[in-house]
Amino acid sequence: MSFRRLSLIAMLVVGCISQRCVSQEISVAAAADLQFAMQDIAGRFQKEAGKMVKPIYGSSGNFFQQIQSGAPFDVFFSANLDYPKKLEAGGLTEPGSYYAYARGKIVIWVPRGSKLDLGSGMKALLDPSVKKIAIANPQHAPYGQAAVAAMQQEKIYDKLKDKFVLGENISQTASFVVSGAADVGIVALSLALSPNMKDKGRYAEVPSEEYPPIEQACVILRSSKNKDLARQFLSFIKTGAISDVLKNYGFEVPSDSTK
Repeated sequence: MSFRRLSLIAMLVVGCISQRCVSQEISVAAAADLQFAMQDIAGRFQKEAGKMVKPIYGSSGNFFQQIQSGAPFDVFFSANLDYPKKLEAGGLTEPGSYYAYARGKIVIWVPRGSKLDLGSGMKALLDPSVKKIAIANPQHAPYGQAAVAAMQQEKIYDKLKDKFVLGENISQTASFVVSGAADVGIVALSLALSPNMKDKGRYAEVPSEEYPPIEQACVILRSSKNKDLARQFLSFIKTGAISDVLKNYGFEVPSDSTK
């Protein structure tokens, strides 16, 4: 057998193996509030289905822009409804794949050593000891928009806006407070309950009536190279077991999540 023929066979084998690897994995663009919940969910999916989910975390607004520019994701989990709906309206999603999977919550979080009294809720941010407040960038992060809305509702936004330390996403925002780069942060409850934060500080929930609902939805992208596996993962997300995982991380899971 000639060297050229052997080389051709080798290329075909490698191509088949590569294609098989692709068919066993999907790439998921996930809002940063899902960082720990999605790790749990992806692990369960791999165990049950034998398929890989590769999550990439960031702000929903940045992902929205990237997807419009052709970023190669299979599924998009947004921290709001608007971005998935806009992608759907633009013909960039698989028909019928839109799914409202959860509702997020915001909390005021301080490191364990902080003496800040959180009993007064958002008004605690007015304490003179608070020099820096971490929030997600409201220009593209739904949790940042919720934080601003809550402060405006309490009529304290103008007194605090010069103290903001802006995170690119809610995960980076939380890291600012954990590291001491900010005195206090308005972060996702899902992160406050995560293994990375739950023993490092304390929090107070911001009443849900003080900010618009952080309703979250996911879609399968039309550009996905592995739609069958993406559909399989979406079906897995809709199961009761995964609803329980989301609830454990502080999310509300609507009884009817199809709207």
